[in-house]
Amino acid sequence: MADGCRRPGLELERRIFELDSKCSSLRLEKQDDDYLQNASAILDKLKNYYRQGGESNSLPKLLQDYTQVILDITFYEENKLVDQEFPEDCSPYKIQQLLQDLTEPEVFAARFAPGQDVQSVLGLELLECLYWRRGALLYMYCHTLHQRKQWIKKNKTTFLKCLQEGVRYLMRMLQVRNCVKLNDGVVFHDSSTANLLSEGVFSDTHLLTMMYIGEMCFWAVKYEDCSGETSDRKEETLQFRDIGMQILHKYLSVCEGPLQGQGWNTENAKEILNILQ
Repeated sequence: MADGCRRPGLELERRIFELDSKCSSLRLEKQDDDYLQNASAILDKLKNYYRQGGESNSLPKLLQDYTQVILDITFYEENKLVDQEFPEDCSPYKIQQLLQDLTEPEVFAARFAPGQDVQSVLGLELLECLYWRRGALLYMYCHTLHQRKQWIKKNKTTFLKCLQEGVRYLMRMLQVRNCVKLNDGVVFHDSSTANLLSEGVFSDTHLLTMMYIGEMCFWAVKYEDCSGETSDRKEETLQFRDIGMQILHKYLSVCEGPLQGQGWNTENAKEILNILQ
């Protein structure tokens, strides 16, 4: 048995076979979906792992494959919710289920590799993706709810809770990788790339995350003063105005600096900043 790792238990095995059944059911809806096909192929490999009594030193690979299955299946389910414009009757339950599914890989990594960081077990990209997917799901849900003024009047506390949870996930996504320091002895032949990395921007998704955070903070500031929360409760909430301003300033500095002329729109960010300031 590898150092710091425990043999994956029956719980993980049960989840893999549950996901296989779920994937098969979903493929009846859309047989040619690329994500479900990919999930099905990985699940076949994972089932063989248990049937053949896999070695414990393959734990990181096992959990990474499991994580990819979760990402693929939940992506299909999330797209269905978006296409249906988040039906009011079932969306809260389905969203919580999706968030729980997207949290499981971290839970299993911590449980079966207690001596290691979750990041070292799952890898940077998968961990980023888990945070991104949870945050983006809540962003899309809140974006839809934001159009339903009557719903928000009756469910303001729920709306603010979703915004807070979504911003936390997206902030965690931006914090997975450490910013590259320009005095680390790292040599860059492209100064624009160096500036991007120093700002913690490693992909288009990182920039999109910043814009999502800015919008969610704007929505929260718009409604939180009328939420009727007690002062004790407010102490537990995020400082949406400060976070939104900080993130959007960084977004603008990147889009109008290293990425100037690359097609990134800054008008909405500037409008939100003018309101938040």
